[in-house]
Amino acid sequence: MSKFYVAGVLMALIAGSSAAHADPIEERQKILKGFGDATKPVAAMLKGDAPFEIAPVQAALDTYMDGVKKLPGLFPDDSKTGHKTEALPKIWDEKPKFDVLYEKLGTDAAAAKGNITDLASLKANFPKVLGDCKACHDDYREKK
Repeated sequence: MSKFYVAGVLMALIAGSSAAHADPIEERQKILKGFGDATKPVAAMLKGDAPFEIAPVQAALDTYMDGVKKLPGLFPDDSKTGHKTEALPKIWDEKPKFDVLYEKLGTDAAAAKGNITDLASLKANFPKVLGDCKACHDDYREKK
């Protein structure tokens, strides 16, 4: 066997091992922080504090669509506490309803991505996506 083959197999095993041991709370917090970071420039556009630019809008929508594929699996029963989580126990009591919110966010983000081309279409489409975020925050996130 070549050294490259052995090195590749070892790297794959190490990557798989570390992924299997990843903390779901840390992973979901990272994704959700990414949602917030991606939303900031778009929110500035919606408020009139920044000019319309399509790239940050598309990047935000891509961030949501990517994240919603991962998030439902990052709320296992053994991740209700730890790492200063703001997730309410209600998530696990209403898991099917909670998971549907992520599905809706992904669907609405994909629709918005296909419809946003300028400031007017941003203002017409992006609030629905933000409403999906708000629904989850209102019902399933600890209030500060």
